[in-house]
Amino acid sequence: MDFASGLIAGLIQLFLLDWLFDWLQERFGFGRERSCAGCGCGVLLLLLFAGIACYIVTATDWTRLGLHALIARF
Repeated sequence: MDFASGLIAGLIQLFLLDWLFDWLQERFGFGRERSCAGCGCGVLLLLLFAGIACYIVTATDWTRLGLHALIARF
């Protein structure tokens, strides 16, 4: 089963990516108050997660509903 093939799967992946990005930014990135390393790590995290988000958006077939495809297999 290919989890990167439907609308719902793509939205779930984007939601999890957003949650992970926010958590990492608070720990290591822009969320750090007076840290010079936070700015550097924040930029690296931003670029990394922007690339991952672009991959999720472009690799997802937005015309297929993941739940519909899962139910149709049974």
